[in-house]
Amino acid sequence: MSPYFAGIDIGSTMTKVVIMDDEIVASIIGPTGPEHRKLANKVIEEALIKAALSFEDLAYIVATGYGRINVPFADRQVTEITCHAKGIHHLLPKVKTIVDIGGQDSKGIKISNGKVTGFVMNDKCAAGTGRFLEIIADSLGVPLVKLGEISLTADKAAEISSTCTVFAEHEVINKLSGGESVANLVAGIHESVATRVYALVNKLKIEPEVAITGGGAKNIGLVKALEHKFGFPIVVPPEPLITGALGAALVGKEVYEKYASEGLVPTRSGHGLEEARLFS
Repeated sequence: MSPYFAGIDIGSTMTKVVIMDDEIVASIIGPTGPEHRKLANKVIEEALIKAALSFEDLAYIVATGYGRINVPFADRQVTEITCHAKGIHHLLPKVKTIVDIGGQDSKGIKISNGKVTGFVMNDKCAAGTGRFLEIIADSLGVPLVKLGEISLTADKAAEISSTCTVFAEHEVINKLSGGESVANLVAGIHESVATRVYALVNKLKIEPEVAITGGGAKNIGLVKALEHKFGFPIVVPPEPLITGALGAALVGKEVYEKYASEGLVPTRSGHGLEEARLFS
């Protein structure tokens, strides 16, 4: 039986798990809570049940993301930059530039053969992130998941001049009171986010193909606004939320196979699932 590997990506808003051998056998996506260690136990258990495996079936576990240090049973911790690069290269080997729009930050990553050659990150300001879109959605009384669909019905994108989240929210409310349509305002917000993200990623000298990951990739209006800025189509992975977790699992697979090629068996450095509960 082939060995199995797990990647767990604890992001600021969402947690993802991928279990794989040569292919993905199970994946789980759920909200990130405040108690990362208990959450890590819960999501790995759910993924194992889905894969019909036990914890002992996992040969190697790699943690990544914002809360990676809070996964006590992980054998290794790896940055999300590296993991996104590996995950995307596995799924879309022609991609050279990655745009990742998460809940609390946005990133641009340049890759070559799955290796990171450069990256930029915005983690100091909510504008240009999923949190910004969430705040605007709340202000407009629109479900976050409906923003993309609504923006496609816009006559035009309303101009949003404010670059600060708080001021942009006030600007949107004022324009709504002045008679601007919700659809035009949502389209305007997408243009605003796309402008910020493009300016960030363009520091890397963008090369196609470009892929988008993170929650922002599920917003069709935002993707279209980014394509307008970039000037060419952007590739969306089949499930853009799990690329980091997939990359983490791939790192584990590489480490294990490197040891195996030298006739060695990797020593598990994690505590194991049952022992991990003692640290929760």
